Amino acid sequence: MCGIIGYIGDKSAPGVLMNGLAKLEYRGYDSAGLVVVNDKGLDLRRSVGKLSALESLLQKEPVHGRRGIGHTRWATHGRPTEENAHPHMDCGRRVVVVHNGIIENYIALKADLIGRGHAFTSQTDTEVVAHLIEEALRTRAKNGALSERDYVDAVREAVLRLRGAYALGVLSADFPDVIIGARKECPLIVGLGEDECFLASDVTAILQRTRDAVFLNDGEMAVLKRESLQIAQLESGEPVEKKVTHVAWDPIQAEKAGYRHFMLKEIHEQPRTIEDTLLGRLNLDEWQVYLDTMKFNAAEIQSIKKVVITACGTSWHSGLVGKFLVERWIGLPCEVDIASEFRYRNAVIGPGDLLVTISQSGETADTIAAMRHAKEKGAHTLSICNVSGSTLAREAHSKVYTRCGPEIGVASTKAFTAQLTVLYLLSLYGALIRGTLSKEQVREIMQSLLLLPGWVTETLKREKKIVELARKFHTTSNFLFLGRNLNYPIALEGALKLKEISYIHAEGYPAGEMKHGPIALIDENMPVVAIATQSAVYEKVLSNIQEVKARGGIVIALATEGDERVPAQADHTVFLPAMPEFLSPCVNVVPLQLLAYHIAVLRGCDVDQPRNLAKSVTVE
Repeated sequence: MCGIIGYIGDKSAPGVLMNGLAKLEYRGYDSAGLVVVNDKGLDLRRSVGKLSALESLLQKEPVHGRRGIGHTRWATHGRPTEENAHPHMDCGRRVVVVHNGIIENYIALKADLIGRGHAFTSQTDTEVVAHLIEEALRTRAKNGALSERDYVDAVREAVLRLRGAYALGVLSADFPDVIIGARKECPLIVGLGEDECFLASDVTAILQRTRDAVFLNDGEMAVLKRESLQIAQLESGEPVEKKVTHVAWDPIQAEKAGYRHFMLKEIHEQPRTIEDTLLGRLNLDEWQVYLDTMKFNAAEIQSIKKVVITACGTSWHSGLVGKFLVERWIGLPCEVDIASEFRYRNAVIGPGDLLVTISQSGETADTIAAMRHAKEKGAHTLSICNVSGSTLAREAHSKVYTRCGPEIGVASTKAFTAQLTVLYLLSLYGALIRGTLSKEQVREIMQSLLLLPGWVTETLKREKKIVELARKFHTTSNFLFLGRNLNYPIALEGALKLKEISYIHAEGYPAGEMKHGPIALIDENMPVVAIATQSAVYEKVLSNIQEVKARGGIVIALATEGDERVPAQADHTVFLPAMPEFLSPCVNVVPLQLLAYHIAVLRGCDVDQPRNLAKSVTVE
């Protein structure tokens, strides 16, 4: 949530900054602003609402300069107003700051600064940072003219007084050839171009300018100049050598490519995403799985006693599917925890256990905290994420990347199916090493995985039927989604998608639990989406459909092509290709994504940027 972009180079900064902010819109925001430094000092523009409001303001009141920082804000402290929008300045309007995160001790810091004569103009926690830097510079100015070294040390001193989570970008009118960044628990990267540098909270903001990036770790500070980059430890000031990562994403992947919304584009990209995630990882000649970033050796995998999967939101749903795979294929006990709960209970985890974290961004705050807690307890840690160089990827003992490219829509779609694909690969990898599947079983699984992109492609061809259903039910106030076994998590995911982007109340439930409460909700106005494709629990789901119909409910069913029993009971049926049950979650979720999308469009909702939501939840 929130977005940072900074630029120092020879190009016009406002254009670069606005382009970067546009790429960060998907993260969620309610106001935006930018500042450039020029002969007049710091030239600031801010506005409430969408980026188009800031664009209009810049057309009326243009700014000029070749160095600047910009921000999209998602309100935490202080409501969305112009004065609370970033960037924020000090009293003398010589220092300006943008910030993602939460400063936990800002009230005490603000009181101290007010006592020293500082005047505040916003309700935000961020503004204290600009005044802290100003105060540190005042102290140093007593000894004579300030140098660039004094400025850098003043920023470092100010940042060290902060408690909480932050990614910071700092610019000064007195030292215009330097942008300073600092990070703790919020993502921050530096992009390296030809005679130019970028500061950003997300790699998507700089992809059109450069694909060479340096990812900051917690407790690090970056000093950016047009032709150089220096990184140091915040605490000691000691220099840090950093590796430059070449980001393989194509900038064109972040464009809509003719689709009305990013979400629809990303739904349709899923066959390619699954194919890319499988690419080079299955060897059908030797019946082996190759995971090039897997750092655990066979002995370590043999020694695992228990697997714990932790994640948030959609990634948690993929973890729930992973539990079935780990227990069925590897034969290990597997728990699935919501990361925000895992970190606050006395989780029983330690040596011999494996914690698997799942996050599209690799920067989800609760998931990172869960991983660090498990490492402290002595557990092995493995991350599944989409972003090379992200915090989870760097700090986990091992990692496996999904290969989605950038996912811009806030409601995750292709990242979910790619996570499922990695969970198939990981579970198969573990089963091969531990010898828990026969060669015939391995052969069947691998051959089926290679057919999965084609089955998803076939499912996408049912979109016309989904549009018809959306037209019929887009004014409905409530939905119930039912699934069993491997498809119970898909019922949860279908309900979540509908809630996220259409604002319709929806509940996902294990179908066998319907009689324990939700059945009381069913009447002639309640659409019930039943996942009833062929499976080991097919007869059970059919019985659940009959229970809904007996109470006057409306049944929308997903059924396997050629099935005659489900359509005889359901009011509406979407037929899907026949496939092995273990792959059905990857296919069954697609019509539910499309249903949520088309209902949201018909309701006039902002599909890619739903209200109150952010793409990456990088603070609690």
